[in-house]
Amino acid sequence: MGTHYSGTPTEELALATYVKLSRAADAVTHRINAHLHHHDLTVSQFGALEALYHLGPMQTGELAEKILKSSGNLTLVVDNLVKRRLVYRQRRKDDRRCVDIHLTEDGTALIEQIWPSHLAGVVEAITVLSADEQRLLGDLCRKLGKKAG
Repeated sequence: MGTHYSGTPTEELALATYVKLSRAADAVTHRINAHLHHHDLTVSQFGALEALYHLGPMQTGELAEKILKSSGNLTLVVDNLVKRRLVYRQRRKDDRRCVDIHLTEDGTALIEQIWPSHLAGVVEAITVLSADEQRLLGDLCRKLGKKAG
């Protein structure tokens, strides 16, 4: 379904393209992340666990940048992960102002359990596009991201 906005051809095309991009991103994200509710995780919580698993301990601000969330939002995400004993905070010995977030053994075990099926879901959702289409879409998304940023 297209938009009902009536404007210049440039406006109508840009708006229709934006709507299609948003709907596609939402649909793919929903399909890929639907399994997270079985583990009582939000997308942000999973993103934090995955980043810590693959990249190692980091400060809240750094982690927020990696998963594209604000530091304020991520503080709540980390608080909830701490309550579940999936991560812990540790003040750095060399700089007491810095606090790193680490995975616990339970956090590592959970991400290792979830990761293979999550990755399979990503592959399944994205491989409806050919390899060339995936590269083109990646290039186009990067171009849009750079222009917007």
